[in-house]
Amino acid sequence: MFEKIVRLLVTLIITLLYRVEIKGKENVPEKGSALLCANHVGELDMFFFGYKIKRLVHYMAKEELFKVPLMGSFIKRLGAFPVKRGKGDVQAIKTSLRLLNEGHIVGIFPEGTRLKNRSSNARIKPGAALLAQKSGAPILPVLIKGNGKPFSNIKIIFGKPFILDLDKDKKYTSNELVEISEDIMKKVYALMEEN
Repeated sequence: MFEKIVRLLVTLIITLLYRVEIKGKENVPEKGSALLCANHVGELDMFFFGYKIKRLVHYMAKEELFKVPLMGSFIKRLGAFPVKRGKGDVQAIKTSLRLLNEGHIVGIFPEGTRLKNRSSNARIKPGAALLAQKSGAPILPVLIKGNGKPFSNIKIIFGKPFILDLDKDKKYTSNELVEISEDIMKKVYALMEEN
């Protein structure tokens, strides 16, 4: 019930404040696990991605948000869970893998922070590749175009899910995982050229 009320409120707010175009919604799996990997341009990205699809997306959200009164319990009830930024957070990885193994969609921003423009200097994190390797879940690439400012145009593009050919039991180095995560983000940004 809570999720339905929040979805209605979010839909109303987004409809009033933004002009959102969504493409490729049919690419979102109707059931089963998926690792949603996206670029990150604004604080409302998780709402833009999720308000028009039927399934709840569970997001890693920075730990600090859960310490803000009311907000922490609000986003937790929307499926978010905390991640400690700046270091490998084993608990966040375990939570992600549990959710994927249960057949949920887990959302992650491999660049780790908001970027207004695509930058070759962005330090992509190894987490997306590690989750894809350990879970075997398909990756759902998603691109957001826009600046997230009220009354602006936002375009959300869901790409076709794909599976990485990774050895579930291999111990990949951090550098190898970063390279794989970089390849994932190349597929995300390729959606810009295709649409």
